[in-house]
Amino acid sequence: MIRHRPEGNGHPYDTTDEQRVPVRPVAGEPVDIRATSHASLTGAVVEVAGGAPVTMRDGGLDRRGRRRWTARMDPPGVGLFRYRVVAANGSARTRWHQVAVARWVADGGWSTARIDGGLEVELRSSLLGDRQPAHHPGSVEHRIVPGTLEWLESEEGRHRVRVALRLEDGERVIGFGERYDHLDQRGNRLDVRVFEPYKRQWQGSRTYLPMPFFLTSGGWGGWVATSRRVWCDVGATEPDRLRIEAAIDPVDPCLQVVLFEGTPQEILAQFLERSGPAVAPPAWVFRPWMSGNEWNTQRRLLREVDRSAELDIPVGVVVVEAWNDEATIAAFRDAVYQPHRDGSPHRLSDFTFPPDGAWPDPKGMIDELHRRGIRVVLWQAPLLPRRAEPVGQARNDREAALGRGYVVRHADGRPFLNRGDWFRHALVLDFSNPAARRWWLEKRRYLVEDLGVDGFKTDGGEHPWGDDLRYADGRRGDQANNEYPVHYQAAYHGLLAETRPDGVTLSRSGFVGSARYPLTWAGDEDSTWEAYRAAIIAGQQAGVSGIFFWGWDLAGFSGEIPDAELYLRSAAMACFCPIMQYHSEYNRHRRPSRDRTPWNIAERTGDERVVPTYRAFARLRDRLVPYLDREGRHAVEAALPLMRPLAFDDPADDEAWAHALEYRLGRHLVVAPVTEPGARSARVYLPAGDWVDLWTGEPVPACATVARETPVTSIPVFVEAAAASQLRHELGLQSEH
Repeated sequence: MIRHRPEGNGHPYDTTDEQRVPVRPVAGEPVDIRATSHASLTGAVVEVAGGAPVTMRDGGLDRRGRRRWTARMDPPGVGLFRYRVVAANGSARTRWHQVAVARWVADGGWSTARIDGGLEVELRSSLLGDRQPAHHPGSVEHRIVPGTLEWLESEEGRHRVRVALRLEDGERVIGFGERYDHLDQRGNRLDVRVFEPYKRQWQGSRTYLPMPFFLTSGGWGGWVATSRRVWCDVGATEPDRLRIEAAIDPVDPCLQVVLFEGTPQEILAQFLERSGPAVAPPAWVFRPWMSGNEWNTQRRLLREVDRSAELDIPVGVVVVEAWNDEATIAAFRDAVYQPHRDGSPHRLSDFTFPPDGAWPDPKGMIDELHRRGIRVVLWQAPLLPRRAEPVGQARNDREAALGRGYVVRHADGRPFLNRGDWFRHALVLDFSNPAARRWWLEKRRYLVEDLGVDGFKTDGGEHPWGDDLRYADGRRGDQANNEYPVHYQAAYHGLLAETRPDGVTLSRSGFVGSARYPLTWAGDEDSTWEAYRAAIIAGQQAGVSGIFFWGWDLAGFSGEIPDAELYLRSAAMACFCPIMQYHSEYNRHRRPSRDRTPWNIAERTGDERVVPTYRAFARLRDRLVPYLDREGRHAVEAALPLMRPLAFDDPADDEAWAHALEYRLGRHLVVAPVTEPGARSARVYLPAGDWVDLWTGEPVPACATVARETPVTSIPVFVEAAAASQLRHELGLQSEH
């Protein structure tokens, strides 16, 4: 048997041993035809309609024991390419496959319309020739490079469009969503596709939270107003050009590109006005968060909370990750209840919780946490898992979802099964279907109304893969996949708003529109210094893209624990970022523990500084809440990112760009995290303005680099002189350190 699946599995980055690469052949460029067979096959060819067969190369056996075959060929010019894979001995063959070969053509043009603060450019294939706008130095019109507009077309229509924008010498480019590698993206190639990179994100362009939006230091920025995939070459191929390529609708081949003028703050305000305004969260989210994926019983969870209290470490929020059965993702593990055959929702009164079970009294537990002033957030995923043959309510829910059309499907009507390694083969709920959304949320209503949870960690919004997917609202995957996490977040916010208006979601994936649904965290990462530095970049890039309320798993959540120095440096930085939290992944309860609690880090490392230093930062964080609340609301009102690069406020300050790991927090603070192991001093750049050392109250020069001692118990932070007295008073700092 020979297997060839032309489109592979829909993975946006990786290819399979059985697909066509690229899926859409382009005239003049080679194409690989890949297939697998049983191990004993000794030869294979690609038969081409109207052409000579091409011998395939034997690539050896894959991990399943199947033999891999590849043929590199030159497809015909524009037209239909018809082929099949055949065993050399004639014993097996695939069906005939047909694809329309495409080519890049310079046809069509653009029209422009002035808007407040910029220019809206419509790239459309029906226009005749580039309508070159008049060259106005200092205006965005001249950014469009004439002669660079091209369309990828085939007999089936037009599939992509590309155009170039002019970059000036020395211009920096920031944004594109949450990016981990560099602050200035000039020289990079990246794309806009929601994806789960899972660790080491700084090594590539993959991200949970991309956006086709950018800012430059030259007084302009841009938004490619599409939910389809976008590729950007930011001066990598040609240093003076920002090349934009985007997938388009073959039926209506056009693309809107909005070019903005002004300061970074003005440009961000215009983008948010058009794409959806940012929303400020309630003040309680700025308190310290704690969680661990092995806290999977009520006893264990309360033990960790009690330990915090014993050590006088404040806790504002507990994320309960491992609470549910991971089958329905709506019922507590060990809960006893009568399954509903029709998939209808349960209320709290329908459940019995065994005294010796994992969660003997969820209501009492949450009430107790609330009495202690601690908010409770429950983990979620938008999936109907299938780890084994489902039984009980899990089976009933799958049958109901499949029968009523509540899940994402393929073009042929088959239900889409999650292709990632996490919850593999799970069904993915279709939040574009109002009935599916209601059904899903009603099954979780008791968690809010009866139990009183304060929010949901809306994890796993990156699962839909494949351009051929179909949603209930009629859209294909190529148009809808990027927006999936936004609809997911919106659904849970809708549930919370009905009875708990100060409820929140915490999400790792997102897209344009996610600013309306705070909060965001940076996703999964190891405990390394590289990941720590990347998180600081990611928080700033998220901020300049409109995601103001961002955090990360301080010091990383995965793998071996951080050493004491990395943990405390990370805790200091997290104290001065929008969300402060620690978290740890599941480790099968193996010993020694990999919890990221300060007491476990202290015990594992033997460093007596960990608990008192973390305590000091957590207590300081609690005193910082009024400032963060004020500045968070100002961020929303004024489009001034709560966490942002120094250069955001003054793009012409070359020195500010050179200090990418320093950042502003609100209007009045400059934070300079210590990011190198063993460092005991730092040189900190302070931008224009009158500054005061937050800890000592001493004035320091502006537009200068100042030296500071950096014991592991401290972090360099500076406050604008006009705000110093109030803020130092709120933080309980004396006139002298």
